[in-house]
Amino acid sequence: MADPSSYRPKPGQIPDSPGVYRFRDEHRRVIYVGKAKSLRQRLANYFQDLASLHPRTRTMVTTAASVEWTVVSTEVEALQLEYSWIKEFDPRFNVKYRDDKSYPYLAVTMNEEFPRVQVMRGHKRKGVRYFGPYGHAWAIRDTVDLLLRVFPVRTCSAGVFKNAVRTGRPCLLGYIGKCSAPCVGRVSADEHRDLAEEFCDFMAGRTGTYIRRLEQQMTDAADEMEYERAARLRDDVEALKKAMEKSAVVLADATDADLVAVAEDELEAAVQIFHVRGGRVRGQRGWVTDKVEAVTTGDLVEHAIQQLYGEETGDSVPKEVLVPALPDPAEPVQEWLTERRGSNVSLRIPQRGDKKALMETVRRNAQQSLVLHKTKRASDLTTRSRALEEIAEALDLDSAPLRIECYDISHLQGDDVVASMVVFEDGLQRKSEYRRFQIKGRVGDTQVWHGEGQDDVRSMHEVIARRFKRYIAEKEKTGEWADGEAALTEDDGRPKRFAYPPQLVVVDGGQPQVAAAKKALDELGIDDIAVCGLAKRLEEVWLPGEDDPVVLPRTSEGLYLLQRVRDEAHRFAITYQRVKRAKRFRSGPLDEVPGLGETRKQALIKHFGSVKKLRSATIDQICEVPGIGRKTAETIAVALAQAAPVAPAVNMATGEIMEDEEYGAPETTASSPEEPVSAGASDKRRGQET
Repeated sequence: MADPSSYRPKPGQIPDSPGVYRFRDEHRRVIYVGKAKSLRQRLANYFQDLASLHPRTRTMVTTAASVEWTVVSTEVEALQLEYSWIKEFDPRFNVKYRDDKSYPYLAVTMNEEFPRVQVMRGHKRKGVRYFGPYGHAWAIRDTVDLLLRVFPVRTCSAGVFKNAVRTGRPCLLGYIGKCSAPCVGRVSADEHRDLAEEFCDFMAGRTGTYIRRLEQQMTDAADEMEYERAARLRDDVEALKKAMEKSAVVLADATDADLVAVAEDELEAAVQIFHVRGGRVRGQRGWVTDKVEAVTTGDLVEHAIQQLYGEETGDSVPKEVLVPALPDPAEPVQEWLTERRGSNVSLRIPQRGDKKALMETVRRNAQQSLVLHKTKRASDLTTRSRALEEIAEALDLDSAPLRIECYDISHLQGDDVVASMVVFEDGLQRKSEYRRFQIKGRVGDTQVWHGEGQDDVRSMHEVIARRFKRYIAEKEKTGEWADGEAALTEDDGRPKRFAYPPQLVVVDGGQPQVAAAKKALDELGIDDIAVCGLAKRLEEVWLPGEDDPVVLPRTSEGLYLLQRVRDEAHRFAITYQRVKRAKRFRSGPLDEVPGLGETRKQALIKHFGSVKKLRSATIDQICEVPGIGRKTAETIAVALAQAAPVAPAVNMATGEIMEDEEYGAPETTASSPEEPVSAGASDKRRGQET
């Protein structure tokens, strides 16, 4: 590990002007390329105290052994040079997008004497017109098959074309009218090129002209009683309209624009791009990248734009590029796009209307792409096995942790404190084993602390203690080492709650939470279960009694698995906390009556109509409700008398004082609009309060 101070430039040596800089390692390999409006200010940020740097930046500067720079005149030149160097050196610490698939394009080889329409993948070639990309090659072939009726352009390979020239006979498409057969001289090279130009114009979105022209020709043919020709023209119009229907209108003003959306987490990001031409979505592509440097959403957008348009010129760069966040600064990027197009390009964030709605669609596609990428990664057996092995090696475990339990504490400013326990077995979620806890401030009959207020450390101690007290109790019921599965299953074969011990306990937090969890296990005499914590801010792994964290590599599958476990525990905890909070907001004075369940509460409300009327009822009147005895009625009357009356509600539109209809309807379970209540279809059953 290099010390950045060993290669730090001397004061005043770095120029205060725009430029591009390169960090090299000890073998002179370029490991990072960046640009700056002021090289002096930007490079000074890398030579701060290492503790104040972002972990990924810290890794980069300690890997580097030297830094060098090149001064340029403008920020636009810096952007161009940065793109060129990233492409040339492929630095390991720069964001590099990788296609999540090889997207096919519809290509027209205008650089040939007889242009050909075909499906192309890979790098773009000079002199070839591209349309797309498309999601599937069959979508291109379906579109081309429809358009060849109207624009019979050559689609055959060079070998087939030369064979037709030699024999003087066209291929099948020439006989059925889907090729103009330039190979046998039916049309000249210029006439065939005109057909190809018209094909390209139609694909570029200029559709109205051709449809109106064919409709006029159809009408003229019908007037002249050339009905067979009119029928053929009618079929041509229908073919063009059907081809247009394959891409619905999304922007009514026939806009040419590219929409770029980003979905990201701490380690990875997915980018989706929709290409809109003539108001229709003509292509879509997506990229996924590891976040190997400390980047903002604006930085990700800038890198995506560089990769998207770095090799493009002219009309390939649209008039508008719509993004979720602007690069900082945005002006050089916009000027760079304008130079590549040759006319003004607008780079902006859509604020309202159809463009904002379409941007939301692109964002959902990006989010789905990221989820799909993670799902593929998590479902791979080899990857999961490697992740468990990396965790075992990093934490110095005797074997891979086949069962991992993770705990998280959730509250709202100290109120409604709850906890979650999620289980991963063999790297996969075991949702039937999920559990949730109300924090009570005690373990068993021992009062540990008062349950109100914010104290994640004591809450973590309580949860771990309660969970493993149950584990010990299950062992004591069947003997310390009962044979077979009998000790771990109920009579009906279902697994006992808390019967299976984990090999690894993960807590959401740093040193304090890890120490609390370890202390709880020590107090119970459990010493064969490993404990670690994952701190969200820096993704550091903390071990009990250690002053320094374990930093897993950014590309580590083990870190990725720990992150998934931690995030799932957080999701499950915050879902339960929101349900508790919503229930507390709906609570009323009848909830304070001991022994009064939901059935009898609903019976009381049904009988009296509201809490207000129940409060004014006598004990004898309350006793008239089925299921309510005199003692219960007296308890209800005392509880309602002691409860402060609720202030009347006011209709803000009319000023009318509304009647108190509290508990006027059976209570229902409400869920947060931001997150589902359950972890799955059966979370309500498995996530029992413990």
